Amino acid sequence: MNKTIKIYIAFLVLLLVGIVFIDVVRPKPINWSPTYDITDKIPFGMYVFNKEAPDLFGQKVNRITKTAYEYFEPKYDYDSLVNTYTVHGTILSISDQCLIDEESAQELLYFAQHGNKVFISAKSFPSKLKDSLKFSYTMKFMGLGKDSIFTMLANPHLGKKKYDISVGAGNSYFEKIDTLKTTVLGYHENSKEKLVNFIKVPYGKGEFYLHTQPTVFTNYHLLKGNGSEYTAKVLSYTEGEIFWLLKNQSGEILSNSPMRYFLSQPALKAAWYIFLIGIVVFFIFNAKRKQRIVPIIKPLENTTVDFTKTIGNLYFQEGNHDNIIEKKIIYFLEKIRNDYLLDTTVLDENFEKKLQQKSGKKPEDIRRVIHLINQRRKSYHQSIESDLIALNTAIEKILAKEKNNQET
Repeated sequence: MNKTIKIYIAFLVLLLVGIVFIDVVRPKPINWSPTYDITDKIPFGMYVFNKEAPDLFGQKVNRITKTAYEYFEPKYDYDSLVNTYTVHGTILSISDQCLIDEESAQELLYFAQHGNKVFISAKSFPSKLKDSLKFSYTMKFMGLGKDSIFTMLANPHLGKKKYDISVGAGNSYFEKIDTLKTTVLGYHENSKEKLVNFIKVPYGKGEFYLHTQPTVFTNYHLLKGNGSEYTAKVLSYTEGEIFWLLKNQSGEILSNSPMRYFLSQPALKAAWYIFLIGIVVFFIFNAKRKQRIVPIIKPLENTTVDFTKTIGNLYFQEGNHDNIIEKKIIYFLEKIRNDYLLDTTVLDENFEKKLQQKSGKKPEDIRRVIHLINQRRKSYHQSIESDLIALNTAIEKILAKEKNNQET
C-alpha cells in the first residue's frame, strides 16, 4: 500500500469520525411523525404501549403479523356442528389509517358475528365496515394548535374526567350512526363544540368498538399527565384473548432487513453512505493507477511515393529524358519477363504474338510499344520530352490491369 492510498484512507476515517462526533454532540431534533410503529420511541410511536400491553390487558397479547383473513380464516372450524372459531376474544387494531383489505374487513365481521369483539382506533375506516355497521365519519377542523382539545368517556361509571389530547389530536368524528343500535361511548371537544369519537356497534353475537383518536395510544400521551388512565379505561371494553393486528397498519410491521436499525439512525445512515461512496472513489482512483498507459504507436509511413516524387523531380530538373526512357524500358521488359515468362532479347513479330496471347492486350498497343522501344535502341539522337511521354503512355497501356481484374 503506497503513501497516497494511506492518505485517502486516513482522510475518509477522519471524515467519518468527524460526522459521527458532530451528530452525537448536537441536539437531536424531535421527530413528530405519526408512525404508530411499535419500535419507535418518538412521540407518536407505540414503543411504550407495546411494552406495557400485557399489563394493560392483564394477559399475554398475540401480535399478529398476517392479515386478519390470513390469520383467522384457518381458525374457523367448519367440521363442528356449531361452526365457529377455535379462538375467541378481541381483535385490536390501532393505526393512523385503518388500511385492512376487503377480505380482512369481512373476516372481522364474521369474527364479531360469532360472539367476539373488534376494537379499532383509527382516523379512517374501510368502506366495508361503514356499510355493514351503518355509520359514517367525517373530519372537522377544531382549531388545532389554538384551542385545547379534550377527550372523555360517556359512561359515568368510568368517570367524567377530561383528558387533554391537544398535541397530535385527529379531527375525525362520527357524523352519522344508527341510533337504535349504536351506543356512544366517548367524545372529544374544544371550547365551542363536542363531537362523538368512540362508539359501540353490535353485530351478530358480538360487538365493534370504533375509536377515532389513536393518538392516545402513542408514547407522548401514555407518558404525559394522566393519558395512560384514559387509555386503560378505553381498553376496559375489551375482553378475552387479545389479537393485535400489526400488518398493513401504517408502518407497524418490523423490517426484516439486517440494516434496519443502522439505517434508522441518521448519523449511522450518513456514515454508511459516506463509507460506500469512499470505497467507490478508492476503487476508481486505484484502478486508474494500476492501469498501464497504452503508448500511441504511429503507423509506419509509406515513403515509396515520396521517394518516387523526389527521384522524378531530380530527373525532371536535369532534363535527362534519355536516362528516364532507358529506365522505363528496363522496368517494362523486367515486368514482362516476371509476369509472362517471355524472353525479351529479341523484340520481333514472334515476341509480339506471344505477348498478345499471354497478356490479352490489343495487338496494336503491343506493336506500338515494341516499335517505340526498337526505335529508341536504333536512334542516335537525344530524346525529347514528347518521346518520353509517348513511350510512357504506350507502356502504361500494356501494364495497366483490366477494369474487371481491378474490381476482383
